[in-house]
Amino acid sequence: MTEPQTRPDPTQRTTWAILGPGAISRDFLAGLRASASGTLGAVGSSDRDRAARFADDAGAGFTGTYDEVLARADVDAVYIGTVHPLHADLAIRALEAGKAVLCEKPAAPTAPDVDRILAAAERAGRPFVEAYKNRFGPWADELRSVLSGASLGAPREVEAAFGFAAPERSGRLFDPALAGGAILDVGCYPASLAVEVAFAAGEVPLSAVALQSASGEIVSGVDGDATARVRLGQIDAVLRTSIVRDLTPAAVIRCEHGTIELPDAWGERDVSATRIILRPDGEERRIIDVPAVQPMAAEADAVSRALAAGRREAPEMPWAHTRAVAHVLTGWRSAVVPG
Repeated sequence: MTEPQTRPDPTQRTTWAILGPGAISRDFLAGLRASASGTLGAVGSSDRDRAARFADDAGAGFTGTYDEVLARADVDAVYIGTVHPLHADLAIRALEAGKAVLCEKPAAPTAPDVDRILAAAERAGRPFVEAYKNRFGPWADELRSVLSGASLGAPREVEAAFGFAAPERSGRLFDPALAGGAILDVGCYPASLAVEVAFAAGEVPLSAVALQSASGEIVSGVDGDATARVRLGQIDAVLRTSIVRDLTPAAVIRCEHGTIELPDAWGERDVSATRIILRPDGEERRIIDVPAVQPMAAEADAVSRALAAGRREAPEMPWAHTRAVAHVLTGWRSAVVPG
């Protein structure tokens, strides 16, 4: 059960640095401006000019290389919005510099790299949070409340999909060297949901995470379309993803005594999902609507709460969940992508 989502004390500011001045970081900047306690202090990049242009638009007081930004004593937390292969090393360098880290999903392309990150966070005693927007805010809190309740019984199965048709088959999404492909870009969201549901049914050691089957279509050397069946502790999950066709962004959770329908399971970058539909066996459906929030603001505030409380983990996305998601993604990609 997630801790009550009290907003951080607005007088206790968290000064952030953004590492990687790309499109997703601009979305995070909008979230940071909507957060209760965050403010942007610095922008870091391997390209000084890109960092400077981003900072000019954002009003950041300092720009520089990654190491120059991480050396600043006035930076409390960093958001990592680079391409996937850079996540692990940047996260470790930030943690070793004493910063809290909010890392855009997935934490890293492989489970061993995720283990390296979490070991560094353990050593540093600083928060590390993987940024899944569907895990933060009122909708996510309500889903956890439903899953922990007794009315529908324990969850048993999950079906979830996330896919879109990319306008061009080029760039980061279709570059094997940049860990492109559907599984890491959007398939990680259904995997994250399945892991959350599995943990609601009981603890899930990595030994209880098993890929049962997987298939996919290779496009330009990456997984353009993929499906997996996964066993996670006490639940079975069917996961679908694509970057070459649109998939309905919905999920169904089948429980002992009914189902949970999530018609918009992922929300958008700037607005969270708002509706959960309960269908108890033999009863009328019940619709739960909750307020929308800026999900990236909710992510930033979760990191601020962890910092204020001296915690290394955010309860919305615990390290055990991050490890399990990485285990699923690594196995799924290995089964679909040659070599």
